[in-house]
Amino acid sequence: MPELPEVEVTRLGLQPLLDLSIVGVVIRNYSLRWPINPALPKLLKNQTLLDLSRRGKYILAKFTSGTLIIHLGMSGRLCIVSFGEPLNKHDHVDIRFKENNLILRYRDPRRFGSILWTEEDPYNHKLIKNLGPEPLNSEFDAKYLLASLKNKKQCIKNAIMDSHVVVGVGNIYASEALHDSGIRPNRISKKVLMKEVVSLVGSIKKIIKEAINKGGSTMNDFFDVNGDNGYFQNEHKVYGREGLPCFQCHHPIIQLRLGQRSSFYCKKCQR
Repeated sequence: MPELPEVEVTRLGLQPLLDLSIVGVVIRNYSLRWPINPALPKLLKNQTLLDLSRRGKYILAKFTSGTLIIHLGMSGRLCIVSFGEPLNKHDHVDIRFKENNLILRYRDPRRFGSILWTEEDPYNHKLIKNLGPEPLNSEFDAKYLLASLKNKKQCIKNAIMDSHVVVGVGNIYASEALHDSGIRPNRISKKVLMKEVVSLVGSIKKIIKEAINKGGSTMNDFFDVNGDNGYFQNEHKVYGREGLPCFQCHHPIIQLRLGQRSSFYCKKCQR
């Protein structure tokens, strides 16, 4: 599943579409996680793309009279192609722009993503309004995180992956941030000390920033809007490295299951 860095890389890649106007919309499959509004082609025609923002893993594409709320789900991808570009069998939606013969194409083999239209404030949408703070924003700090963890009996890795605590810290980046801060992923949240929380917040911010700068992680089928791989997987210190030596102490990386997800850590470096 694309995580926050991959979604942010996608958002940044869509910038060439800003200020372009829509000439038409083609929907080949309305059945995503939630059905696409059948009126969308009529609603979007002749509208101009005014802004592109992100909240958690949602891309918010603001048009003249409303906003598309886009989630990539497990395998979704947005790509910019030219008119006449051959179709993939999983290309479900084309948004065609008048200028530069460009198409914003939505591809999703597993169809767990979503494309929703709202004419209200998208930040008040039911999918978005209760999300936790962005990891790179100032409101996500050690004081806030410690208060969020103080009564939680779940493991620290699952806690920081909870989008009500902080958005966008998915499986890969939770594993990497916990290694960077020296905390074992199965530690009970409420037992993590303030000095460890300070380190963890710093590590989350650092890892997310580095991942965005490296174009995200291409582990399975993530590509940016131009079809290029991300490169942050080359920087992973623990994720996907079971049995390989830790870069810091050379002890083998351990894999365990937490909340139905694979977790990776170093027994010596993480306490």
